[in-house]
Amino acid sequence: MKNYKKIPLLMVFTVLLLSILAIPKFVSAQTIDLNGGIKNEYTYEEYVFISGKPIKVTGTSKNATVTVKESKGKLTETYKFTLTGSNGEKLTRNFTYVSEVTNYDQIGQSTATGEVTKFTEKFVVGNSTYTLSDYQLSKSAITDKRPASDYYSGNAIARKTYTVGKAPNIQTVLVNVDSRHEGYENFWGATETQITDYEIVFNNGEIGTVKNRVSTTKSRTLNYEENGSSLSSFNGGYAVISSADTISEYTYGLPAASGTVDLDIEYMPRIERLILPKFRDLSSNWAKESIEKLYSLGILDDQSNFFSPNTPMQRYDFAVAVGKAIDLRVLEEKTKKKTTSVFKDVKSTTKDYNYLKSAVDKGVIKGVTSTTFEPEGFLTRQQAATILVRALGLEGKAPDPGYKTIYKDDYKITDYARDSIYVITELGLMSGSNGKFNPKDKLTRAQASAIMIRFLEYLETDLKQNFRDDILFFD
Repeated sequence: MKNYKKIPLLMVFTVLLLSILAIPKFVSAQTIDLNGGIKNEYTYEEYVFISGKPIKVTGTSKNATVTVKESKGKLTETYKFTLTGSNGEKLTRNFTYVSEVTNYDQIGQSTATGEVTKFTEKFVVGNSTYTLSDYQLSKSAITDKRPASDYYSGNAIARKTYTVGKAPNIQTVLVNVDSRHEGYENFWGATETQITDYEIVFNNGEIGTVKNRVSTTKSRTLNYEENGSSLSSFNGGYAVISSADTISEYTYGLPAASGTVDLDIEYMPRIERLILPKFRDLSSNWAKESIEKLYSLGILDDQSNFFSPNTPMQRYDFAVAVGKAIDLRVLEEKTKKKTTSVFKDVKSTTKDYNYLKSAVDKGVIKGVTSTTFEPEGFLTRQQAATILVRALGLEGKAPDPGYKTIYKDDYKITDYARDSIYVITELGLMSGSNGKFNPKDKLTRAQASAIMIRFLEYLETDLKQNFRDDILFFD
């Protein structure tokens, strides 16, 4: 490429990884305990109801810390909060949870079952002090580790007993908790939504209820930044915006009050500019934007000034692109030791081979036989559909065997691809033309690029909507 030094892919991957790590690790798609609290890099907020009315308490990030450590199959979570209310209320809370983590590597799953091991909590309201005298909790979660995303869900049940007053007038407040959560996490984003029901039994026998819905999400979006100057060497370029936010809603019905209170908070976004695409044969191509996005992200890597959008996409190029798209943290290993390739017709020294190997190891890519891949063979529509659905781990979403797809040329679909074509159609990632899917037609490089961008948009936005909006508004 004339007058243009290409930025190494390793540098691009490092920039992308740092952009998502710039959002604090605390927002790794997990809500904060069972209290509906929200946090960014500056503040923490939550509502407390045990006094019989909603009281908002807040603190700085230094007053609300969460540490997570994993060692020898045990996950330890430690929460330390010192919070205050607008009328002098004060909440101090220190909890430690320990979970046993069991990995089922052969099926790509893990479970975590835990309990509270240490607890202290005091809530001072006026002249009254609510002290947590007993805390019983059981929680468990399952994670399904798919190539493009980890999906998880879990439940927790708890009973918290508070005492208030002094002998002989000690009163008791009992809080029963029933919580459930689900979420996903991938390189492009993460969302967890938790719904918790509280039953508060006051000393006089009156009962109050609180329902909390809280959702934490982080996302990475790709924006085009146009240059204002007409004499620049380029018209504009893409930037990755990494952001995170949490929303929380409490709906309460207490003996003396009822209503709804909301919280929402955002982290400071981070921005990273990407390398510039400079292809000379895309000016009028319908897939120009998709191709340039993939190039800027480093998912496509062409040394030439010409992309050749209308030529067929080769199997190896698509496999590598998928490997990069679902796991940008796979880096080229520089070693003198020779390794045996996963396929006889692909050398282990081939550029970007580790991405192919990673995709094969994760079950995303398969050869045309057990030992050959046909790297320079052309990608068909049914092959692309199968690869993307395997990456999502959603093959099981197809009906029981024996069904037909909606396409007129259903009979042309090879058996191995039928489930994937059904699922990818339902997800809206691929569709047919004139009622046909044309499963064995070759995909051009432009068509494959457009499909890949739609795949990334699914990971970025569709999953977020499904795990946040669909649960919060339709649960």
